[in-house]
Amino acid sequence: MNSDIQHTQPVGEHDEKHNIKHLGNALLKSKSFVPTFLRSAVSSQASGWVDFITGFVMFYWVFNQHLSWLATGIGVVAGGIVNCILCYKFTFRAENCPWKAVVVKYAMVWIGNLILNSGGTELLYILLKKMEILEDLGFKPAGYYSAARVVMSLLVSWFWNFVLQRNFVYKPSRFDPHAVRFMTGLFDFFHIRHDKEGA
Repeated sequence: MNSDIQHTQPVGEHDEKHNIKHLGNALLKSKSFVPTFLRSAVSSQASGWVDFITGFVMFYWVFNQHLSWLATGIGVVAGGIVNCILCYKFTFRAENCPWKAVVVKYAMVWIGNLILNSGGTELLYILLKKMEILEDLGFKPAGYYSAARVVMSLLVSWFWNFVLQRNFVYKPSRFDPHAVRFMTGLFDFFHIRHDKEGA
């Protein structure tokens, strides 16, 4: 038997490996909607775990089961920082956008996220409490809150965070020079060493 034939890979197997590699590259690098959305979900999950674990560690071991609000706040900030970095490097691949501008724009969207989640959850909770049919079906007030929290979290995540991150935060815009100047001024005010270009 010819040795060349023995070492030749079957054509179908080669095509399959090529297709899997192509799919992997598309999921990791494509800027189209679906791959970007999937990467965003991964980044969101990772930052959510950082938020939860950091808050848990702070509450139980650092603050000795006191100051739950501070532990939660530290967890939220840690998760937000991780999410911002993952989205910059992995989800949206925004290397062409100055990092100082990204920080300012991310903070703006994050504050909106906080207001929408808090206010929206409260509003939806009040509306659900007024629906007597839910109580007839066996729902309890704790269930109303949980339902309101999950629904608002998903809505804000999809229609606020993802849309604005994809089209504003991690995309170069005319706002970027103003954001870079703001961050540069902030760093100079606090005497923090930084890259003057902000890239």
